[in-house]
Parts: sequence; C-alpha cells; structure tokens
Amino acid sequence: MGKLKLKGKDILKIGYPNTKIINTAIEVMQKNFDKRNKAYVLSILKDIQKKPEEYKENLMLGQIAEEFLQLTKVEKRNLESQRAPFTIFGEEQIAEEAIKQLYTALKLPVSVQGALMPDGHVGYGLPIGGVLATENAIIPYGVGVDIGCRMCLSILDIPVSYLEGSKDKYLNALQENTKFGMYETHKTHIEYLVFENEAFSMIPILRRLKAKAIKQMGTSGGGNHFVEFGEVEITDEKNEFNLPKGKYTGILSHSGSRALGAEIAQYYTRVAIEQCPLPKEAQHLAWLDLNSHLGTEYWIAMNLAGEYASACHSDIHRRLMKITGGRLVARIENHHNFAWKEEHKGKEVIVHRKGATPAAEGQLGFIPGSMSSKGFIVRGRGNEESLNSASHGAGRLLSRHKASNSISASEIKKELKLHKVELIGGSKEEAPMAYKNINEVMNAQTELVDILGTFMPRLVRMDKK
Repeated sequence: MGKLKLKGKDILKIGYPNTKIINTAIEVMQKNFDKRNKAYVLSILKDIQKKPEEYKENLMLGQIAEEFLQLTKVEKRNLESQRAPFTIFGEEQIAEEAIKQLYTALKLPVSVQGALMPDGHVGYGLPIGGVLATENAIIPYGVGVDIGCRMCLSILDIPVSYLEGSKDKYLNALQENTKFGMYETHKTHIEYLVFENEAFSMIPILRRLKAKAIKQMGTSGGGNHFVEFGEVEITDEKNEFNLPKGKYTGILSHSGSRALGAEIAQYYTRVAIEQCPLPKEAQHLAWLDLNSHLGTEYWIAMNLAGEYASACHSDIHRRLMKITGGRLVARIENHHNFAWKEEHKGKEVIVHRKGATPAAEGQLGFIPGSMSSKGFIVRGRGNEESLNSASHGAGRLLSRHKASNSISASEIKKELKLHKVELIGGSKEEAPMAYKNINEVMNAQTELVDILGTFMPRLVRMDKK
C-alpha cells in the first residue's frame, strides 16, 4: 500500500475549520496512519470532530481533539478601561464619530499607541486616517478592505503644454488604456513576478483568487480611484529627484489590490471575529495573533496583496507611457491600508495605517487633494507622535450618500471648468465639494511632512457609477 497523501483541501471538505488544526491533522495522520488509505483516515478525522472529548486522552489523536476543544472555548474579550497614548492632528476638522472610533481601538488589550490624521473620517473598525500600533497582533479591518491601496506619480520629461496642445491624444489614452470597476479588463497582459509568489499555491484562498487577480491586472477600482494626467511643479530645489524647480507632465494613479485584497480582508475579518469576540462597538477590531497559523497566513496574504497593487500601478503607467512617449525622470509611490512591523520607543510593534501615509524621516510620498485641487509631493519628518505617519489625502467632508443627494451634476461641471479639469466618468459621490480643503489638511500636518512639489490634475478618468 502506498504512502498516505493527505491534503488540506481533503480535510476542509469534511467540515474542518480553516485554522492551524488542518496542519495538525495532516501531521498527526501522516505520522501515525501512513499505510492506511485516505477514506479510512478521513473517517477517523470526522469522528474526532464529532466527539473530541472521547479522543483527548488518546496518545496518537489527542492533539487534534485538544485543538477542537480549544475552538469551543472561545471567550469574549473585554476592552481596557484606559486608552493607549494617542495624538490627534487637525482635530477641529474631524467628525466626533471618527474620534470615538479611535478611542475604542485604543482600548483594545493589544493596543500600544495611536494617532488620527487630519483627513480622518468614519470607517469600519479603525477610522479612515487612523493609525494604531499593536503588540504582536494584526487587525484585518485595521488594515482595511482595499489592502495596499496606493498613490503612484510618474514625472515625465514631456512639456506641460502638450496636455493642452495634444489634449485629444491624452484623453484618448485614458479612455482606451485604463480600465475601471468590476467588469472592465485588458485584453492582453505581460507577466509579472508577483504571480510567481509561492503564497499563491500555499494558501487556499489565494490559490482560488489567482486567476481573477491575473485578469484584473492593470485595472483600477471604482469609488475614489482614478488615473490622471496633470501638471507637476517642483518647488523645492533640494529634492531627491535632482530635478530643477519648474513644471513637468505627470501621470497620477490611485487604486489598490482589487478583488484579491477585498476577499482576503473579508475572509480573515470573519475568522478574526469568530476567534476574538469583542463588545459590539469593537467587533470590527477583532485581531489575529501573529504567532498563530491564521495570523501568519493573513500577514503573508496582506503582503502579497500589496505587491499585487504595486504591480497594477506599474502596468497602468507602462500602458500610458507607451502611448504618450516621454522619458520617466522620477516616480513616487506610497501605500496605505496596510500594516508594518516597526520599532517605536524601543519596541517592535505592528503599525496599522488605514488611510494614512507612511512618513518616516526622509520617506517620500504623495498626498492628493480632489480632482479639482492640487496634491502634494512630500518628505516625511519622522514624527513619533504620529507613529511616523501623515494623511493619505484630503479626506471626505460629506459621506457618499450625502454627496450624491446634495450635489448636482451642473455644480460639478462648473467646478471642473473653473479649474480647467476634464473628466471621463466619475460620479456625484466623488465631487470635489465632497472633500475637505486640502490646504487646511496640509496646514494641520506641518509637523509631519515637508512639501517638495505639487500635482494639479488636468485630465481625469474615474469609474462611472
């Protein structure tokens, strides 16, 4: 009789939860039942699942039974009475409900320190603009649904005058070479190294999502995601790009990890809530221990989603530069909706930045405004009170629902015309008036970043709702 070939999917099919118990079951059964057939082994595993108490003293099978019994002993976690230390930047611009969300997160037993950026507004779990350092714990909704969402700015040596003189060419490039939303995809793709990552074969949910991720490569999401041509102005002559002060043509994109990141977030949030029950107001802040099988699995999946999001931006910019020509003279890329292992106050912590830009000393980034206002090329100042973070944009002034019901199409058209911006797609939810004043947001974070230059949108493409 041949060697037992038992796989995780075999055990999942008989109803086992997707936890470390899968690996335990494989190890135990292959060690002790190597010469038996798969059907026999699976029948034993089914019986353990039904009657774990009867097997807990079994020398061979007790480990599996013990893990099942531990699963049934999940205890509700309580919040601490005191908040972890925190700082709020631009508090007068932030809704009280968003601040309350931060306060709740600061009471988690795993929380070490927090901050809220001046673009802060209400989200799920952590508020948008929220930064939270935890001890050896990862919070899927502290990262967010669009894992690794990022800004990417390419500065080209094309004269800015071309955006007006050859406007039709650039508008057509956006129309034909960018794809948005759930259904638009490119007909052809080039191979990216991200798809060779072994995590796609190791982790079941990633294996299932790989084909869809390949199909969505180089596309952008809906909502506030965009691709733009615009005017870059370098205002600080001591910049890291060694570019003279002046104006350049730029391509700016904002998007994330598409369906890959969304499904990773939803799956591991659901598992975290099951394993880490919290009071109602904090249930979306359920965490996974990074020493656990699932915590490790999520960490790997999150980092893969970040790599995928970066590859998507590279593809978007590659396609547009192929049409427009020009030489790339500088690129700035930074992401939010992510977690990093960092050292703060002499201790390694997990820093969640949900809608917040990393801004360690000397770290470059881009902070956008709205489609009718300038965004800013920035250099981080490494402020420990913000956990080396800054805002990720202007932040919403109106919810999507309020914007859709209170802003008219004619108002948007008038605003765009005033600022010489042409828009393909878009919706009332993403109207410029739905966002905070980016200048006020930047004034509230002068301790966090220095400004090296600006980007003013001219030709904008978004999904159309």
